[in-house]
Amino acid sequence: MSHDPNSRKLLPEALRRQTLAVRAAVDRSQYGENSEALFLTSGFVQESAESQARRFGGEEEGDTYGRSGNPTVRSMEMRLAALEGSEACMATSSGMAAIMLMCFSLLKAGDHVVFSQSMFGSTIKLIGSEFARFGVESTIVPQTDLDAWKAAVRPSTRLLFAETPTNPLGEVCDIAALAEIARHAGALLAVDNCFATPALQRPMELGADIVMHSGTKYLDGQGRVMAGALCASEKLVREKFLPVQKNGGMVLSPFNAWVVLKGLETLDLRMRAQSALALELAHWLEQHPAIARVYYPGLASHPQHALAMRQMEGLGGAVVSFDVKAESPEQGRARAFHVLDALQVLSLCTNLGDTKTLLTHPASTSHGKLSEAQRQAAGIGQGLVRVAVGLEHLDDMKADISRGLDTL
Repeated sequence: MSHDPNSRKLLPEALRRQTLAVRAAVDRSQYGENSEALFLTSGFVQESAESQARRFGGEEEGDTYGRSGNPTVRSMEMRLAALEGSEACMATSSGMAAIMLMCFSLLKAGDHVVFSQSMFGSTIKLIGSEFARFGVESTIVPQTDLDAWKAAVRPSTRLLFAETPTNPLGEVCDIAALAEIARHAGALLAVDNCFATPALQRPMELGADIVMHSGTKYLDGQGRVMAGALCASEKLVREKFLPVQKNGGMVLSPFNAWVVLKGLETLDLRMRAQSALALELAHWLEQHPAIARVYYPGLASHPQHALAMRQMEGLGGAVVSFDVKAESPEQGRARAFHVLDALQVLSLCTNLGDTKTLLTHPASTSHGKLSEAQRQAAGIGQGLVRVAVGLEHLDDMKADISRGLDTL
C-alpha cells in the first residue's frame, strides 16, 4: 500500500506531475541507489518477536510478508498516487484483478452497480455475470446518457463504474456529472482511466472516488508485464481494499511493479507523442475511401469531442478505431481480417499502450465473450478494427495499414 509518512520527506511540496513521475518513491537504501531498488523477496526478517507481533497485528509500520507489502511495490503505488492526485494506491496483479478487488471490497449480496455498456468486455462479464451469481445486481446503461445513469440508480446502488474513453470506440463520459449523480445516491464513482492515464486525465480532480488502472497498458508502456492498481482515499485503501487483498492475494510482484515504476517516468512524454501521432493517423483514415467511420475523441467529428478536450488536456489519447465499408456483418468481418492479415510492420496483437503500434479485431477478441446483442448495443461491429498507436514513423504506419485497405 502506498502511504508511508516518511517516504517523501526529502521532496518539497507542490512538485509538478512530470517531476513526481521520476522522483516519487520510497527512500533510498543505505547504498544510495539513484534508480529505485528492486526488492525480490517474499519475506522480511524481523528485529524481534515482539516487533513481529506488532507488525502482524497492524500496530507498527514495517514489512512482514510479500502479500502484505514490498518496498518496490510501495514505490510504484506512491508514484501512481502522486500522478493521480490520490491519497493512496493499491497495486494488483492485473487490471481485472483490480476490478475484482474493488468489487469484493465494496459489494455484498443485494447491492447494486450501474455501469456503462461500452466498457471492456471482461468487465461486463465479471460484474454482469460472475458477481450476479453472488447476489450483486447490476444495470448496464449507455455510456453518454446521463439521464439513463440517473434513472438506473436505486436505494441499493453502491457503485457507479465508468470507463472513459472506452475501449474501443473512445466514447467519453462526463466524469463530474457522474460524480454528482453518485453523491446524490450515496454511492461511489469509480473510473477506469487506462486509455487517458493521469498524463491526460485525473478523474479524482473531477469528483471520482476511485481510479482503476490496468498497468499492463500505458503505465508500463512497452508491453512487458501484467499489472493493475486502484487509487483512492487512505480510508478506502486501508479499511476496504487492504483486508481483502491480504486474504485474496491479488498482489503485484515486485519485478512487475519495478517495470511499471520505471515506465511511469516516461508516461507523460509517451502519451503526448502517441496522442499526436494518433490524431494525424485518424485524420488520414477519415479520408480513406475504404473506411466508413473513424472513432477518435480528438476528431471534431467525434460526438463527445468538446467534452474530451476539456477532460483530457486537449488531447484524444492514442487509440483510434475504424469501420471498414461493408454490406453485411460477414463481409465486414472478412474485410477487417484482410486488413489485419496484410500487416507487415505493425503488430496484430490484442494489447494496447505499447510503443509498438498494435491492431486487433475487437468483435472476436476483447469483446468476443459477449453475445452479439451485447456487442451491437456497445457499437462493436464485425468490420471494426482498433489501432493502438505506438511510436513508429507516421508514414510507415499509413503504408502498412494501406496494404490491406487499398486491396479490399
